[in-house]
Amino acid sequence: MSRPLPRWLLVLAALLGMTLLLALLVAVFLATHEQVEDSVPGRISGEARLNPLYALRQALRADGIQAHDLQALELDRFAGQPTATVLVHAPLGRLRRQDERRLLEWVERGGHLVVRVPRSRSPLDAVPPLLRQLGLEPELANRECVDLHLPGQSNHVEFCRGNRFTLAADAPPPRLAWPREGPHAFVRLGHGKGSVDVVADFDSINNRELREVPHQALVRQLLAPNYGRGPVYLVHSGSGLSRLQLLAARGWPLALPLCLLLAAWLWRRAQRFGPWLPAGGQERRSLLEHVRASGELLYRYGQVPLLHEAVRESFLARLRRRDPAAASLAGDARLQAIAARVGLPPETVRDALRTPEPRDRHGFVASVRTLIQMRNRL
Repeated sequence: MSRPLPRWLLVLAALLGMTLLLALLVAVFLATHEQVEDSVPGRISGEARLNPLYALRQALRADGIQAHDLQALELDRFAGQPTATVLVHAPLGRLRRQDERRLLEWVERGGHLVVRVPRSRSPLDAVPPLLRQLGLEPELANRECVDLHLPGQSNHVEFCRGNRFTLAADAPPPRLAWPREGPHAFVRLGHGKGSVDVVADFDSINNRELREVPHQALVRQLLAPNYGRGPVYLVHSGSGLSRLQLLAARGWPLALPLCLLLAAWLWRRAQRFGPWLPAGGQERRSLLEHVRASGELLYRYGQVPLLHEAVRESFLARLRRRDPAAASLAGDARLQAIAARVGLPPETVRDALRTPEPRDRHGFVASVRTLIQMRNRL
Protein backbone atom coordinates (compact mmCIF):
# COMPACT_ATOMS: atom_id res chain seq x y z
CA MET A 1 0.00 0.00 0.00
CA SER A 2 1.21 3.52 -0.87
CA ARG A 3 1.77 6.01 1.93
CA PRO A 4 -0.61 9.09 2.01
CA LEU A 5 0.84 12.48 1.18
CA PRO A 6 1.79 14.70 4.09
CA ARG A 7 -0.73 17.35 5.11
CA TRP A 8 1.70 20.23 4.60
CA LEU A 9 2.24 19.13 1.01
CA LEU A 10 -1.51 19.27 0.32
CA VAL A 11 -1.76 22.72 1.85
CA LEU A 12 1.16 23.93 -0.27
CA ALA A 13 -0.43 22.57 -3.43
CA ALA A 14 -3.73 24.30 -2.61
CA LEU A 15 -1.98 27.63 -2.03
CA LEU A 16 -0.10 27.33 -5.33
CA GLY A 17 -3.31 26.54 -7.17
CA MET A 18 -5.11 29.54 -5.66
CA THR A 19 -2.19 31.81 -6.52
CA LEU A 20 -2.15 30.65 -10.15
CA LEU A 21 -5.93 31.13 -10.40
CA LEU A 22 -5.72 34.64 -8.95
CA ALA A 23 -2.87 35.55 -11.33
CA LEU A 24 -4.93 34.27 -14.26
CA LEU A 25 -7.94 36.38 -13.25
CA VAL A 26 -5.78 39.51 -12.88
CA ALA A 27 -4.22 38.91 -16.32
CA VAL A 28 -7.65 38.53 -17.91
CA PHE A 29 -8.93 41.70 -16.21
CA LEU A 30 -5.94 43.77 -17.35
CA ALA A 31 -6.24 42.43 -20.90
CA THR A 32 -9.96 43.25 -21.20
CA HIS A 33 -10.14 46.58 -19.33
CA GLU A 34 -8.56 49.95 -19.92
CA GLN A 35 -8.03 52.72 -17.37
CA VAL A 36 -9.51 56.05 -18.43
CA GLU A 37 -10.09 59.36 -16.68
CA ASP A 38 -13.50 60.95 -16.56
CA SER A 39 -14.60 64.26 -15.06
CA VAL A 40 -17.99 64.41 -13.40
CA PRO A 41 -19.31 67.90 -12.73
CA GLY A 42 -20.08 68.39 -9.07
CA ARG A 43 -22.82 70.38 -7.46
CA ILE A 44 -22.33 74.14 -7.47
CA SER A 45 -21.83 75.48 -3.96
CA GLY A 46 -20.44 78.47 -2.14
CA GLU A 47 -20.15 81.78 -3.97
CA ALA A 48 -20.79 80.18 -7.36
CA ARG A 49 -24.28 79.23 -6.18
CA LEU A 50 -25.25 82.86 -5.64
CA ASN A 51 -23.12 84.56 -8.29
CA PRO A 52 -23.95 83.46 -11.87
CA LEU A 53 -20.84 85.26 -13.16
CA TYR A 54 -18.39 83.62 -10.76
CA ALA A 55 -16.78 81.40 -13.45
CA LEU A 56 -16.45 84.36 -15.83
CA ARG A 57 -14.74 86.46 -13.18
CA GLN A 58 -12.28 83.68 -12.34
CA ALA A 59 -11.53 83.07 -16.04
CA LEU A 60 -10.83 86.76 -16.64
CA ARG A 61 -8.53 86.93 -13.65
CA ALA A 62 -6.69 83.84 -14.87
CA ASP A 63 -6.17 85.65 -18.20
CA GLY A 64 -4.64 88.64 -16.45
CA ILE A 65 -7.72 90.88 -16.63
CA GLN A 66 -8.86 92.84 -13.59
CA ALA A 67 -12.41 91.61 -12.93
CA HIS A 68 -14.63 92.99 -10.18
CA ASP A 69 -18.07 92.01 -8.89
CA LEU A 70 -20.72 94.64 -8.25
CA GLN A 71 -24.08 93.92 -6.61
CA ALA A 72 -25.45 97.17 -8.06
CA LEU A 73 -24.47 99.66 -10.74
CA GLU A 74 -21.90 101.74 -8.81
CA LEU A 75 -21.01 104.38 -11.40
CA ASP A 76 -18.38 105.96 -9.19
CA ARG A 77 -16.32 102.77 -9.41
CA PHE A 78 -15.68 103.08 -13.15
CA ALA A 79 -16.77 106.60 -14.11
CA GLY A 80 -13.13 107.70 -14.36
CA GLN A 81 -12.05 104.67 -16.44
CA PRO A 82 -13.12 105.25 -20.08
CA THR A 83 -11.42 102.02 -21.24
CA ALA A 84 -13.27 99.73 -18.85
CA THR A 85 -15.98 97.20 -19.71
CA VAL A 86 -19.24 96.93 -17.77
CA LEU A 87 -21.45 93.86 -18.15
CA VAL A 88 -24.87 94.42 -16.58
CA HIS A 89 -26.34 91.02 -15.82
CA ALA A 90 -29.03 92.50 -13.57
CA PRO A 91 -32.39 93.56 -15.08
CA LEU A 92 -32.24 96.98 -16.70
CA GLY A 93 -35.59 97.96 -15.23
CA ARG A 94 -33.86 98.55 -11.90
CA LEU A 95 -31.69 101.36 -13.27
CA ARG A 96 -32.66 104.91 -12.38
CA ARG A 97 -32.95 107.59 -15.05
CA GLN A 98 -29.98 109.53 -13.78
CA ASP A 99 -27.88 106.34 -13.75
CA GLU A 100 -28.85 105.63 -17.36
CA ARG A 101 -27.81 109.14 -18.39
CA ARG A 102 -24.47 108.92 -16.59
CA LEU A 103 -23.91 105.43 -18.02
CA LEU A 104 -24.35 106.64 -21.60
CA GLU A 105 -22.07 109.61 -20.95
CA TRP A 106 -19.42 107.18 -19.76
CA VAL A 107 -19.87 105.11 -22.95
CA GLU A 108 -19.41 108.24 -25.06
CA ARG A 109 -15.97 108.72 -23.49
CA GLY A 110 -14.87 105.26 -24.64
CA GLY A 111 -16.49 102.74 -22.32
CA HIS A 112 -17.90 99.41 -23.43
CA LEU A 113 -21.33 98.43 -22.09
CA VAL A 114 -22.90 94.96 -22.42
CA VAL A 115 -26.61 94.56 -21.59
CA ARG A 116 -29.50 92.21 -22.40
CA VAL A 117 -33.14 92.74 -23.28
CA PRO A 118 -35.97 91.77 -20.89
CA ARG A 119 -37.06 88.15 -20.82
CA SER A 120 -40.72 88.82 -20.21
CA ARG A 121 -43.27 87.67 -22.78
CA SER A 122 -45.83 90.22 -21.68
CA PRO A 123 -46.04 93.42 -23.78
CA LEU A 124 -47.43 95.19 -20.73
CA ASP A 125 -44.02 95.24 -19.07
CA ALA A 126 -42.20 98.50 -19.72
CA VAL A 127 -39.25 98.31 -22.09
CA PRO A 128 -36.17 99.78 -20.36
CA PRO A 129 -35.66 103.43 -21.40
CA LEU A 130 -32.00 102.70 -22.01
CA LEU A 131 -32.87 100.41 -24.93
CA ARG A 132 -35.30 102.96 -26.36
CA GLN A 133 -32.60 105.63 -26.28
CA LEU A 134 -30.37 103.29 -28.26
CA GLY A 135 -33.12 102.76 -30.84
CA LEU A 136 -33.99 99.15 -29.95
CA GLU A 137 -37.46 97.61 -29.79
CA PRO A 138 -37.65 94.14 -28.18
CA GLU A 139 -40.00 91.64 -29.79
CA LEU A 140 -41.40 89.89 -26.73
CA ALA A 141 -42.99 87.07 -28.72
CA ASN A 142 -39.88 86.12 -30.78
CA ARG A 143 -37.55 83.56 -29.16
CA GLU A 144 -35.97 81.73 -32.08
CA CYS A 145 -32.57 80.13 -31.59
CA VAL A 146 -29.50 81.30 -33.53
CA ASP A 147 -27.03 78.83 -35.05
CA LEU A 148 -23.38 79.08 -33.96
CA HIS A 149 -20.72 77.30 -36.04
CA LEU A 150 -17.06 77.12 -34.95
CA PRO A 151 -14.29 75.17 -36.70
CA GLY A 152 -13.59 71.91 -34.95
CA GLN A 153 -16.71 72.16 -32.76
CA SER A 154 -20.15 70.67 -33.06
CA ASN A 155 -22.97 72.94 -34.11
CA HIS A 156 -24.52 75.01 -31.34
CA VAL A 157 -27.64 77.07 -30.94
CA GLU A 158 -27.67 80.18 -28.78
CA PHE A 159 -30.12 82.75 -27.39
CA CYS A 160 -33.02 80.29 -27.31
CA ARG A 161 -34.53 81.73 -24.13
CA GLY A 162 -34.12 85.41 -24.92
CA ASN A 163 -36.25 87.82 -26.90
CA ARG A 164 -35.13 89.10 -30.29
CA PHE A 165 -35.14 92.84 -31.03
CA THR A 166 -35.12 95.20 -33.97
CA LEU A 167 -33.57 98.60 -34.67
CA ALA A 168 -35.64 101.71 -35.23
CA ALA A 169 -35.74 103.15 -38.74
CA ASP A 170 -33.84 106.29 -37.71
CA ALA A 171 -31.21 104.41 -35.69
CA PRO A 172 -27.63 104.37 -37.01
CA PRO A 173 -26.47 101.07 -38.51
CA PRO A 174 -24.83 98.70 -36.00
CA ARG A 175 -21.15 97.85 -36.10
CA LEU A 176 -22.01 94.13 -35.72
CA ALA A 177 -25.31 92.29 -35.96
CA TRP A 178 -26.21 88.64 -35.57
CA PRO A 179 -28.17 87.61 -37.58
CA ARG A 180 -27.46 90.31 -40.14
CA GLU A 181 -31.13 90.76 -40.95
CA GLY A 182 -33.53 91.54 -38.14
CA PRO A 183 -34.85 90.63 -35.75
CA HIS A 184 -31.44 90.39 -34.10
CA ALA A 185 -30.10 88.37 -31.19
CA PHE A 186 -26.91 90.42 -30.85
CA VAL A 187 -25.89 93.89 -32.03
CA ARG A 188 -22.96 96.19 -31.29
CA LEU A 189 -23.88 99.85 -31.47
CA GLY A 190 -21.45 102.71 -31.61
CA HIS A 191 -22.04 105.51 -29.09
CA GLY A 192 -19.44 108.28 -29.19
CA LYS A 193 -15.99 106.80 -28.60
CA GLY A 194 -17.43 103.69 -26.99
CA SER A 195 -19.85 100.93 -27.88
CA VAL A 196 -22.88 99.15 -26.48
CA ASP A 197 -23.48 95.42 -26.96
CA VAL A 198 -27.10 94.24 -26.68
CA VAL A 199 -27.81 90.49 -26.53
CA ALA A 200 -30.96 88.46 -26.22
CA ASP A 201 -29.81 86.65 -23.04
CA PHE A 202 -26.79 85.85 -20.93
CA ASP A 203 -27.35 82.10 -20.61
CA SER A 204 -24.11 81.28 -22.41
CA ILE A 205 -21.94 83.11 -19.87
CA ASN A 206 -23.33 81.53 -16.70
CA ASN A 207 -21.19 79.26 -14.58
CA ARG A 208 -22.12 75.87 -16.08
CA GLU A 209 -22.40 76.96 -19.72
CA LEU A 210 -19.01 78.69 -19.73
CA ARG A 211 -17.23 75.31 -19.76
CA GLU A 212 -18.09 74.82 -23.45
CA VAL A 213 -15.70 76.19 -26.05
CA PRO A 214 -18.39 77.88 -28.23
CA HIS A 215 -19.61 79.82 -25.22
CA GLN A 216 -16.08 80.89 -24.37
CA ALA A 217 -15.64 82.20 -27.91
CA LEU A 218 -18.94 84.06 -27.69
CA VAL A 219 -17.94 85.72 -24.41
CA ARG A 220 -14.59 86.69 -25.89
CA GLN A 221 -16.43 88.37 -28.77
CA LEU A 222 -18.68 90.26 -26.34
CA LEU A 223 -15.69 91.64 -24.42
CA ALA A 224 -13.54 92.31 -27.51
CA PRO A 225 -13.69 96.16 -27.79
CA ASN A 226 -11.83 96.96 -24.56
CA TYR A 227 -10.43 93.53 -23.76
CA GLY A 228 -7.01 93.95 -22.16
CA ARG A 229 -7.27 97.75 -22.13
CA GLY A 230 -9.04 98.14 -18.82
CA PRO A 231 -10.81 96.34 -16.00
CA VAL A 232 -14.09 94.46 -16.37
CA TYR A 233 -16.96 95.15 -13.98
CA LEU A 234 -19.59 92.42 -13.68
CA VAL A 235 -22.85 93.81 -12.33
CA HIS A 236 -25.17 91.10 -11.09
CA SER A 237 -27.95 90.80 -8.56
CA GLY A 238 -26.84 87.50 -7.06
CA SER A 239 -29.72 85.09 -7.22
CA GLY A 240 -32.08 87.79 -8.45
CA LEU A 241 -34.10 87.69 -5.25
CA SER A 242 -34.62 90.34 -2.63
CA ARG A 243 -33.53 89.77 0.95
CA LEU A 244 -37.04 88.88 2.03
CA GLN A 245 -37.36 86.45 -0.88
CA LEU A 246 -34.00 84.88 -0.01
CA LEU A 247 -35.11 84.54 3.61
CA ALA A 248 -38.36 82.88 2.55
CA ALA A 249 -36.65 80.56 0.03
CA ARG A 250 -33.55 79.50 1.99
CA GLY A 251 -33.98 80.66 5.55
CA TRP A 252 -37.18 78.79 6.47
CA PRO A 253 -35.35 75.86 8.20
CA LEU A 254 -34.18 78.38 10.80
CA ALA A 255 -37.09 80.82 10.67
CA LEU A 256 -39.81 78.20 11.17
CA PRO A 257 -38.53 76.85 14.52
CA LEU A 258 -37.92 80.40 15.74
CA CYS A 259 -41.48 81.39 14.81
CA LEU A 260 -42.84 78.34 16.65
CA LEU A 261 -40.80 79.21 19.74
CA LEU A 262 -42.01 82.80 19.58
CA ALA A 263 -45.63 81.67 19.27
CA ALA A 264 -45.21 79.31 22.24
CA TRP A 265 -43.65 82.07 24.34
CA LEU A 266 -46.45 84.50 23.45
CA TRP A 267 -49.06 81.88 24.30
CA ARG A 268 -47.33 81.26 27.61
CA ARG A 269 -47.05 84.93 28.51
CA ALA A 270 -50.41 86.10 27.14
CA GLN A 271 -53.04 87.39 29.56
CA ARG A 272 -55.88 85.00 30.25
CA PHE A 273 -59.35 86.52 30.07
CA GLY A 274 -61.27 84.92 32.94
CA PRO A 275 -60.53 81.80 35.00
CA TRP A 276 -60.34 78.32 33.64
CA LEU A 277 -63.61 76.88 34.96
CA PRO A 278 -63.97 73.11 35.27
CA ALA A 279 -66.62 71.42 33.23
CA GLY A 280 -69.95 71.39 34.98
CA GLY A 281 -71.07 68.06 36.38
CA GLN A 282 -73.94 66.26 34.78
CA GLU A 283 -77.25 66.38 36.65
CA ARG A 284 -78.07 63.23 38.62
CA ARG A 285 -81.69 62.10 39.10
CA SER A 286 -81.17 59.39 41.78
CA LEU A 287 -83.51 60.05 44.76
CA LEU A 288 -81.39 57.96 47.08
CA GLU A 289 -78.35 60.17 46.39
CA HIS A 290 -80.36 63.28 47.21
CA VAL A 291 -81.66 61.76 50.49
CA ARG A 292 -78.14 60.66 51.44
CA ALA A 293 -76.73 64.06 50.66
CA SER A 294 -79.46 65.72 52.77
CA GLY A 295 -78.70 63.36 55.69
CA GLU A 296 -74.96 64.05 55.51
CA LEU A 297 -75.65 67.77 55.52
CA LEU A 298 -77.90 67.54 58.61
CA TYR A 299 -75.43 65.28 60.39
CA ARG A 300 -72.56 67.71 59.64
CA TYR A 301 -74.47 70.63 61.11
CA GLY A 302 -75.48 68.82 64.39
CA GLN A 303 -79.08 67.84 63.56
CA VAL A 304 -78.67 64.40 65.16
CA PRO A 305 -82.06 64.44 67.03
CA LEU A 306 -83.90 65.25 63.82
CA LEU A 307 -82.32 62.33 61.97
CA HIS A 308 -82.96 59.94 64.90
CA GLU A 309 -86.58 60.99 65.06
CA ALA A 310 -87.03 60.27 61.33
CA VAL A 311 -85.63 56.73 61.73
CA ARG A 312 -87.72 56.11 64.90
CA GLU A 313 -90.93 57.28 63.19
CA SER A 314 -90.18 54.94 60.29
CA PHE A 315 -89.89 52.01 62.77
CA LEU A 316 -93.05 52.97 64.66
CA ALA A 317 -95.01 53.34 61.39
CA ARG A 318 -94.14 49.78 60.41
CA LEU A 319 -94.91 48.59 63.93
CA ARG A 320 -98.43 50.05 63.71
CA ARG A 321 -98.97 48.22 60.45
CA ARG A 322 -97.49 44.89 61.48
CA ASP A 323 -98.43 44.72 65.23
CA PRO A 324 -101.13 47.28 66.09
CA ALA A 325 -101.61 45.73 69.56
CA ALA A 326 -98.01 46.33 70.62
CA ALA A 327 -98.08 49.82 69.13
CA SER A 328 -101.17 50.73 71.19
CA LEU A 329 -99.46 49.95 74.47
CA ALA A 330 -97.48 52.49 76.50
CA GLY A 331 -94.55 52.53 78.89
CA ASP A 332 -92.82 49.32 79.94
CA ALA A 333 -95.61 47.21 78.49
CA ARG A 334 -94.85 48.47 75.01
CA LEU A 335 -91.13 47.93 75.54
CA GLN A 336 -91.77 44.33 76.63
CA ALA A 337 -94.06 43.70 73.64
CA ILE A 338 -91.57 45.20 71.12
CA ALA A 339 -88.66 43.30 72.68
CA ALA A 340 -90.56 40.05 72.44
CA ARG A 341 -91.53 40.76 68.81
CA VAL A 342 -88.01 41.68 67.53
CA GLY A 343 -86.12 39.31 69.82
CA LEU A 344 -83.97 41.90 71.62
CA PRO A 345 -83.50 42.76 75.28
CA PRO A 346 -85.85 45.46 76.62
CA GLU A 347 -82.85 47.63 77.64
CA THR A 348 -81.57 47.65 74.04
CA VAL A 349 -85.02 48.61 72.74
CA ARG A 350 -85.27 51.41 75.33
CA ASP A 351 -81.83 52.83 74.33
CA ALA A 352 -82.78 52.70 70.62
CA LEU A 353 -86.05 54.59 71.15
CA ARG A 354 -84.48 57.23 73.39
CA THR A 355 -83.31 60.42 71.56
CA PRO A 356 -79.46 60.73 71.84
CA GLU A 357 -77.61 63.90 72.75
CA PRO A 358 -76.68 66.19 69.80
CA ARG A 359 -72.96 65.67 70.41
CA ASP A 360 -73.22 61.92 71.07
CA ARG A 361 -72.30 60.69 67.58
CA HIS A 362 -71.51 57.11 68.70
CA GLY A 363 -74.82 56.79 70.56
CA PHE A 364 -76.64 58.09 67.49
CA VAL A 365 -75.01 55.56 65.20
CA ALA A 366 -75.78 52.70 67.62
CA SER A 367 -79.43 53.77 68.02
CA VAL A 368 -79.99 54.08 64.27
CA ARG A 369 -78.36 50.71 63.63
CA THR A 370 -80.64 49.07 66.26
CA LEU A 371 -83.79 50.80 64.91
CA ILE A 372 -83.04 49.56 61.38
CA GLN A 373 -82.44 46.05 62.75
CA MET A 374 -85.75 46.17 64.69
CA ARG A 375 -87.61 47.47 61.62
CA ASN A 376 -86.24 44.69 59.45
CA ARG A 377 -87.41 42.05 62.02
CA LEU A 378 -91.04 43.18 62.03
